[in-house]
Amino acid sequence: FINILLQCCSIIYQYVVFFGLLMDLLHNIIYGLMFFCVFLAVLISVERFIFISNNLKRSRLVAKTIKETPNQHLNNLSNDFVSQVVKSVESLYSQATKLDVVQDRTDALYIDLRQELYKKLWMLDTIITAAPLLGLLGTIFGIVDTFLALSSSGMSDPSGVSAGIGTALYSTAFGIALALISLIVFNFLNTRNELILENIKFYLLFRSS
Repeated sequence: FINILLQCCSIIYQYVVFFGLLMDLLHNIIYGLMFFCVFLAVLISVERFIFISNNLKRSRLVAKTIKETPNQHLNNLSNDFVSQVVKSVESLYSQATKLDVVQDRTDALYIDLRQELYKKLWMLDTIITAAPLLGLLGTIFGIVDTFLALSSSGMSDPSGVSAGIGTALYSTAFGIALALISLIVFNFLNTRNELILENIKFYLLFRSS
């Protein structure tokens, strides 16, 4: 009976060690995913900031020029996306197309501009939602790993439990911090996109009048 009991204890111990290694692996995978989210958020934020800033500057210049000197706004164009939209609109008006056709095509260009401005921001929005959940998941795996490690080693020191749980909670803090920073950047970029669209809408209304 004692041999059977010892074998059962050995099997249980092996399972505890296995699940401990599994929880540690999952905890590390969660951290890896979170660092990937950081890299992706920084990459998207920098790329969108440069793109949106250039187009915001151009849209302000176009709106200001067509209001003050209507015939000179084409001299302020470049190779950015707003300039391409303005050039396409001017090409439509120069072709003496029917007004309703011009209106439909300018609406299509406006929608195309909007899609281009908001492109890739959905990934930032996803990171805002997913980062706290990943952090919470990492904390759960970390706490489970801590208790499995304590049970396998037979340690009953409360300070060891507190240290393990404290380390696991870093995942939650990391996820919340990432989501908060991403939310600030996301709202900032969205606000600048709305300014661009307002400037282009002003240009289209002024051009059609």
